[in-house]
Amino acid sequence: MARIVMKFGGTSMAGTERIRRVANIVRKQAAGGNEVAVVVSAMAGETDRLVNFCREANALYDPAEYDVVVASGEQVTSGLLALTLQSLGCKARSWLGWQLPVRTIEAHAKARVDTIDGDALAKSMAAGEIAVIPGFQGVSDDGRITTMGRGGSDTSAVAVAAAVKADRCDIYTDVDGVYTTDPRIVAKARKLKAVTYEEMLELASVGAKVLQTRSVGLAMKEGVRVQVLSSFVGDDAVPADELPGTMIVSEEEMDELVEKGEVERQHVTGIAHDKNEAKIILTRVPDKPGAVAHIFEPLAAASINVDMIIQNVGRDKGETDVTFTVPQADLARAQALLEDKREDIGFNRIITDSQIAKISVVGVGMKSHAGVAATMFKALADRGINIQAITTSEIKVSVMIDEDETELAVRVLHTAYGLDAADEAA
Repeated sequence: MARIVMKFGGTSMAGTERIRRVANIVRKQAAGGNEVAVVVSAMAGETDRLVNFCREANALYDPAEYDVVVASGEQVTSGLLALTLQSLGCKARSWLGWQLPVRTIEAHAKARVDTIDGDALAKSMAAGEIAVIPGFQGVSDDGRITTMGRGGSDTSAVAVAAAVKADRCDIYTDVDGVYTTDPRIVAKARKLKAVTYEEMLELASVGAKVLQTRSVGLAMKEGVRVQVLSSFVGDDAVPADELPGTMIVSEEEMDELVEKGEVERQHVTGIAHDKNEAKIILTRVPDKPGAVAHIFEPLAAASINVDMIIQNVGRDKGETDVTFTVPQADLARAQALLEDKREDIGFNRIITDSQIAKISVVGVGMKSHAGVAATMFKALADRGINIQAITTSEIKVSVMIDEDETELAVRVLHTAYGLDAADEAA
């Protein structure tokens, strides 16, 4: 018997038929003697609909009231799933974020989980009751409903799994695991049996849409074993234990899997891409101490994440150009903030470009293997793809390129690192 937290995304919950399919998958896990909690997202498209209502009501909406509105989507699906499970003869009940409670900190609309009191939930699960929990929502110290930003249900599921000391957290989605790259771009992309928390954290942060970045960070911190798998496996779905997707595990567990021969260690695990980036260039910035701080302090204060940063070598006149990227959705706001601070920063003009993409190569094997970056640069150069900026970490190399070359770059790199699946005839 295992204690399992299962999470189902919006596509899986889109309508009563799909909710019934989810209920059957959940029932099978419970019928196997497992203690089960389920975290659900709102129906696909529902959150967008609710966000639009908020904008129509008040373009400068109060984030606290916004949270009240958008949190209702998950409340609906949690109640519907509990009702459907009951119709199948299961003991089930819903637990809203404030009932557990899921305590959160920081701002409305992008709250972070602080603590979850898992005692009542664990007792309910031990008594054979299936707990159904709306993801994405919690409660602040002053008792207000909060939400955790897009993809927040992943974080809810991992946090619940940590609170009840679950053996595993199964994230059901519309893909059947984590692939070496987007299989819609590269037909020969391979499903990975396992990836480390560190690799998944990098992949999620640079464009892989499988899991929310924050959920992976929390899983790594709390040591929660996460499995990504598909809920679209037919009405007679096999239990997750018998149809594994991709396990996200610690480096120690990965080493054990490699030693057992269950997983093959690669220098590069995957190729990710992100078209939601925009480039900003500030020209003729004074080349003196504190100048760069004047650029990035107002952006940080406005919670605008800056990614790639390049400062050119100073000119004879004591000036330099500074280039950096921000999320595309924040471009207009970032531009306005910088214009307001033009006098403090002392730049000449702002040049922006939203037609760019970030391509990233990720793998823990980079730590002990030289030449990964060189392979990337040569493969792109051979196909005439120009690199505009580069950033690196211990297990990642990212480059900025023109957006219209994204798919070509992904295919070229996937082949260059030997990630293409072998032909079945081979």
